[in-house]
Amino acid sequence: MATYNADAPVLNNYHAVVSAFSDFLTVAIHTILYERSIYPRSSFLAARKFNCPVRQSRHPKVCKWIQDAVAAVEVEMFKCTLSNTSLVIHAPPPSSAPLERFLFSTTAFPSLPSSEVLTPFSDNPPPAADLPEQFRATISRLSTLSSALSPLPPDCSFTLVTELRDDADIHPPLGPDTPWLAAEPRLQKQRKRNEGEVQPGSTMGKDLGGVRTTPIRNVESGAFVMEMWVEEGKGKFEE
Repeated sequence: MATYNADAPVLNNYHAVVSAFSDFLTVAIHTILYERSIYPRSSFLAARKFNCPVRQSRHPKVCKWIQDAVAAVEVEMFKCTLSNTSLVIHAPPPSSAPLERFLFSTTAFPSLPSSEVLTPFSDNPPPAADLPEQFRATISRLSTLSSALSPLPPDCSFTLVTELRDDADIHPPLGPDTPWLAAEPRLQKQRKRNEGEVQPGSTMGKDLGGVRTTPIRNVESGAFVMEMWVEEGKGKFEE
């Protein structure tokens, strides 16, 4: 199995890459919920991760939801079926319109059979010493991003959404024994086949892409290649 240490990760196989992503995704979700004031800031405690100060919700149910959601993403990542993961912030009812989408694009992650997630990439991969530093820079960017985004209304909600790769043999992990539900049509991407042909009946969700996109950071270290940005939906700017 991979040797994964948050301070000095060794990304010697796909399992280690996914573990690093899950570790970062957990911290990023807590940070976004704090910075966008989804919950009262007094409900977060000060902590440290990647050798930098971070915020973590102190509410057990919030922490459990995040833990379970990230674990569900990790299961699909090990199958090499996902291209993007996004934290979507919704307006309060009755509209519940998507206001912001924080995108974690892992399209450039390796794609390999699930039976090979523990297969070494090489005999002696160097430690990804700069990965924690890049994670710190990304969390720092998230911590200052609110000044560049339009304010959110009170009582917003959030959810975690995943997007599948366009491989023809990949199917949504839906069913009574899975934690996933189909995303609402306005957040569904247009599915394509391997050769780029649009699948019949597939349309682009009207709220994908947003009306304003703000880059956050690209993270690149060995096989770990992730792009992150935030999209502000038109629901934020409608009267």
